[in-house]
Amino acid sequence: MGTRIHPDAVLFPEGGQLPALPAVDHYAGNEKLMRKALALQQETATQGMATIDLSFDCEDGAAVGREREHIAMAAALVMSEDNRFGRVGIRIHDITHPAWLSDLQHAVAAAGSRLAFITQPKARHADDVRRVLRALREAERDAGLQRQIPLHVLIETTGALHQVWEIAALPGVESLDFGLMDFVSAHQGAIAGSAMQSPGQFEHAILRRAKTEIAAAALAHRVVPTHNVCTELRDVQKIHADARRAREEFGFLRMWSIHPNQIGPILEAMQPDFSELVEAHEVISAAQDALWGPIQMDGRLHDRASYRYYWNLLKRAQATGAKMPEQASERFF
Repeated sequence: MGTRIHPDAVLFPEGGQLPALPAVDHYAGNEKLMRKALALQQETATQGMATIDLSFDCEDGAAVGREREHIAMAAALVMSEDNRFGRVGIRIHDITHPAWLSDLQHAVAAAGSRLAFITQPKARHADDVRRVLRALREAERDAGLQRQIPLHVLIETTGALHQVWEIAALPGVESLDFGLMDFVSAHQGAIAGSAMQSPGQFEHAILRRAKTEIAAAALAHRVVPTHNVCTELRDVQKIHADARRAREEFGFLRMWSIHPNQIGPILEAMQPDFSELVEAHEVISAAQDALWGPIQMDGRLHDRASYRYYWNLLKRAQATGAKMPEQASERFF
């Protein structure tokens, strides 16, 4: 047997992979909840669950007239010793708000070295995203950073949805997040309020189209599609069902959480089936042993097309904390 070549080196030699983001993006809006979220992030790790992202909300979470104090507090928490994983982002105000630029500049200047991402809400079109990206790159230069902070873009206006493929193609965009409630509200009553919850959010034709376009545009441009929040906070079966539909019917790989009860069900729903992981491990291991040439297994031919599918499956299992065949963890991760 020759030297084992890692799947990434063969299947994605020039990059082109999706960013390896956690499957849960947990939101917190005030200092108390932000501190609780940091503790929760540590707790999930000690319980053997997958890493989760945290988003500190400096848009809706900031009191009117207290925007500067709020962003300073959030940035200080990003830089604190309680941020043990470096997976905390900040949502700034939208580009029509007078505080958006100072939000961005302060976040980068005070916490740019540890900031996982910036989230831009309510983009109206691709030019809004370009403007924020330019400001972000400039703020990084002013702060002397040697890294580029990824931008996550909330698609929650009709204009942004119309240009979602253009937005997804912009360098620096890492995630497209669907803002269901603002998107429904933008239709001025044409979509019933019941569509802000399940099953309406998955069955209304306009919302199905929106979710399909966002996920398709994101995946085509190697950007992670992130599903909107579930408004159910207690019924874990409903939370799990929403996340499962988002994953299986629309291709979303990540989902917002707003309550600790939602994290476990979302992670579980995003996990691949164990039996498929067993098959993925067998195929990828055999391919690696065959130096990535075509192989036959159980009467079926496999080549690099199926290898990419099964390798992505194993990586998604790792990102969601799914149980994997023991040898797969040892061999590839």
